[in-house]
Amino acid sequence: MHRVHRGFDVPDPRIAIEHNASMPRLHMTAGDAPASLCDPLPAAAMPVLLVLCTCPEAAAADAIAGSLVEKRLAACVNVVPGLRSIYRWQGQLERAEEHLLLIKTTGERFDALREHIVGMHPHAVPEVLALDVAGGLERYLDWVHAETAQPGQQA
Repeated sequence: MHRVHRGFDVPDPRIAIEHNASMPRLHMTAGDAPASLCDPLPAAAMPVLLVLCTCPEAAAADAIAGSLVEKRLAACVNVVPGLRSIYRWQGQLERAEEHLLLIKTTGERFDALREHIVGMHPHAVPEVLALDVAGGLERYLDWVHAETAQPGQQA
């Protein structure tokens, strides 16, 4: 019997191995994986995002981080100094020391967060990348929702 699991036609209903040039990856079906890996996230936790943003100096990173938390656009922002970036900008290879912001927010607050970063950031094209959070400690995810709730809005 064949089942489709995460886009793969799986002859054995328990596992699938995806082969590629670099490394095979094992995919387990819900029937064989531990329940904690397969249980859906609580509805409130589904739209939690981790947003990445780099800043050229500590002052800009601290100002953006503080403002995002103060305005409840983010529950928490980690400022990671010492990042070395290599990228192409306007046809030139660039190397820069930067600070990475790890921003925890929700899908509901992302548009406002992105616009706020763009308004404060010293770069014309700031890095703003949102990554979906697939899971986490439920109490932490609930806290992210509570801390980013708009005044008068219940998380």
